[in-house]
Amino acid sequence: MKAKSRSDERWHLPAFTLFVSGLFTILILSYLGQSTTNFLFNQSVTMTPQPLLPTRTASAAAVVETRQAASATATPEALKRVEPSPTPMSTVVPLPTSTAVPEPLVLGPGFIPDLERFGTTGGIPEAMAAYHAGLRFSHLLNWHVMYEAATEDVTFWQMIRVNEQGIRDTNWEGIERTIEKYPGSNWFVGNEPDVKWQDNVTPERYAEIYHEVYSFIKTRDPGAKLVIGGVAQPTPLRRDYLDIVLDTYQERYETPMPIDIWNVHAFTLREELDSWGVDIPPGMEERAGSLYEIEDHKDVSLLRQNLIEFRAWMDERGYGDKPLVISEVGILMPEDYGFDVNVTGQFMTDTFDMFLTEANETGYEPDGNRLIQWWFWFVVYDDGPFQTGILFDYPSNQLTPLGEIWVDYLENLEAGAG
Repeated sequence: MKAKSRSDERWHLPAFTLFVSGLFTILILSYLGQSTTNFLFNQSVTMTPQPLLPTRTASAAAVVETRQAASATATPEALKRVEPSPTPMSTVVPLPTSTAVPEPLVLGPGFIPDLERFGTTGGIPEAMAAYHAGLRFSHLLNWHVMYEAATEDVTFWQMIRVNEQGIRDTNWEGIERTIEKYPGSNWFVGNEPDVKWQDNVTPERYAEIYHEVYSFIKTRDPGAKLVIGGVAQPTPLRRDYLDIVLDTYQERYETPMPIDIWNVHAFTLREELDSWGVDIPPGMEERAGSLYEIEDHKDVSLLRQNLIEFRAWMDERGYGDKPLVISEVGILMPEDYGFDVNVTGQFMTDTFDMFLTEANETGYEPDGNRLIQWWFWFVVYDDGPFQTGILFDYPSNQLTPLGEIWVDYLENLEAGAG
C-alpha cells in the first residue's frame, strides 16, 4: 500500500472544505427554490409560460409588418363602440351574483343593467384598487382558495387547483375552514385541466378528483355551487376531452356528473402538438385540433360560433338547464403582434355585446335563453407577459386606456337604461 505524502494530506483538507461548502450551497439553493415555488403558487395571477404565445415565425412577422405599415400611413381612428343587435328574446331576466336562481332587479338611480354579469380576474388588492378607481364589476377570480376574500360588493369565486395527484396549492383543512366562513360560495374545481402548463390532468383522473372535491364540499355545505374547471376554449377537441370526463364519471360512479355551473374559457388559440397555443389535452392521442392563426385570436365571429356549439353540446349531454360562466376571456397576444388598444378594445366591446344578447333554444331558460350568464375578463393587472388586456396600472393607481373603454361601455349601458 502506498504511504500518504504530506502533499496528499494538504490536498485532503481543502477538498473536504470545498465539498462541505458545495453541499451547503446546494441546500441553500434548494431551500430558496422551494420558497420561490411557494411564492409563485401564492401569487394572484396564474403563471402561464411562453408556449401559449407564438414565436416570431415568418407568418407572425408578416402580420406585424402589415399592421405597422398600415398604421404608418393612416391616423388610427378612435375606438367606436358597436351597438348590440336587438335581443332575440322579448324578455331577459337578470341573474343574481351568487345563485343560479334568478331574481328580478329593480331599476333605480345609478343602476347599470347587467353589471351583475361582469367579472374580472387578478389579485384582490389590484382588483379592489381598480374598483375604487372607477372600474365597476361584480365578480372576482384569482385562481386560489382564499380564506381572507372580503371584497366589499364584489362576489369572490373560490378555486381549488388540481393536478394528476389530486388537489394542490391548498389542503382539505383549509378548504373546510373556508367553507365554514363563506357558505354558499361558488367553487371552481381546477383551471384548464386540459392544458399541459396549467393543471395538466388526464380526463379520467379529472373525473375522480372532481368527485372527491364535490363530495367533500357538498357534505359540508349543500348550498355551495360546484363549477367544472374551464377548458381553454370551446372547440371540438376540448369537447372531446370533456366527453371523456363525463363518460368516465358515469361509468365509475353510476350517475351523471353533478355540475351546478358549467364553465369554459373563451380564447381562440392553436391546437397542435408542440406548437404555440394550447397544444393537445393530456391523455389524448390527437396531434392537431383547430389550427387557428394569430389573426383568429381576435375574431369574435369564430368565438361566437364555438360558444353556440358548446352550448348545444351541453344540451346534448343533458346540461342545458345549467348556467354557463366564462371564467377567462380576453386578448393574450402582445401589442406588437398587431393587438393595440383599439383592436383589443373593439374585441372587448364586441364580445360583451355578444355575451349580453346571444340567445337561442339551447340557452339557459331562466335567463331568457341567453347562452352566457357571467364572464371574467383576463386580466385586471399583470406585470408579466400578458400586458395587452390589463384594465388597471397598479403601480400608478390609474385605469389603462382599455380600462377606460370598460368604464365607457358600462356608462353607455347605464345611459340606455335611464
